[in-house]
Amino acid sequence: MKKLAVIAVLVVLALLVYADRFLPAQIERGMNVNLPHEPYSISDAARALHETLFVADLHTDSLLWKRDLRKRAEHGHMDLPRMRDGNIALQVFSATTKSPAGQNYERNEDASDRITLLAIAQFWPPRTWTSIYERAVYQLDKLKDLAATGEVVLLLDRNDVRELAARRQRGEKVIGAVYLTEGGHPFEGDIAKVDALFEEGLRITGLTHFFDNELGGSLHGISGDGLTEFGRAVVRRADELGLILDVAHASPRMVAEVLELSDRPVVLSHGGIKGVCDTARNLSDELMRDVAAHGGLVGIGFWDAAVCDVTPDGVVAAIRYAIDLLGEEHVALGSDYDGSTAVTFDASELAVLTDAMLRAGFTEQEIRLVMGENIRRFLLENLPEG
Repeated sequence: MKKLAVIAVLVVLALLVYADRFLPAQIERGMNVNLPHEPYSISDAARALHETLFVADLHTDSLLWKRDLRKRAEHGHMDLPRMRDGNIALQVFSATTKSPAGQNYERNEDASDRITLLAIAQFWPPRTWTSIYERAVYQLDKLKDLAATGEVVLLLDRNDVRELAARRQRGEKVIGAVYLTEGGHPFEGDIAKVDALFEEGLRITGLTHFFDNELGGSLHGISGDGLTEFGRAVVRRADELGLILDVAHASPRMVAEVLELSDRPVVLSHGGIKGVCDTARNLSDELMRDVAAHGGLVGIGFWDAAVCDVTPDGVVAAIRYAIDLLGEEHVALGSDYDGSTAVTFDASELAVLTDAMLRAGFTEQEIRLVMGENIRRFLLENLPEG
């Protein structure tokens, strides 16, 4: 019996070691896919220009996964070494805190949550298994741990953005990070948690994700509703705090109501435009024009539902359409790297976009604005003063 007990303990320990060291990577490899392609041929002119750019991106879900982002990985789309290869100066890091099983772009009920299983499988602290708020805090803590290394600086106000730009100009490869929650689920219907997360470092908040929530209707939910009373309270409080609103995944009615209620510009951190890619993930051209007319910024994604054609030339064609529709000052990168997406270039290969833009006849100003200057300007205008 003792031998059997020892064997059972050893088997359990072996399973735990496997689950800790190998299972998370195995799960991620099936969800964050790098589509095979031949090595990209990038012109000398494009490489030279790319090295002078302030490159910024509005959305990555890298904090969700059990990876040391300080080290180069063979899976996923983004880590600090690959970000440096791609000359990324500023990255918005999103926290995904709740997502339905059977997730799709048409219709999702708030009846299941696969992030709970992922949190358990990745050995997140037990407090995150039952609290959506704690999942947001935990992912923010992971970002703060990165910042503690000195390789990343957490951007909380306009002065931080100015200092980042100055350091990059001096040749330092430090990367600025802004923290975003994908949907307002971590507020858990409590307006005090808006303040609490803002105090911790939250600077951009989504409202909905793949299903309706306490704030209102999702683009992929059941109701199609706009803002609830709690949603309106969150919008008003965000305006008071200087918390930027992200309308990605919001229903059309919610987007329209946010624009009507808020005096501040919003972002759509990752997505596309129906006129160039007619999928259930994208908003209409008219509504996107309304976002831009409100001073907003639209991040063009790199995956199929956002741009339909995921090649570099396809992504650039979507960016061209967005510039022509919205104006060059309202378009940015919104990769959705590590967001359960399949892409044809990862963070290390971003110079391929600069090359494709040059070949497509973009002006240098258009390239500089879309590749990052629009995001820097937007944050300088809309983060708290400091």
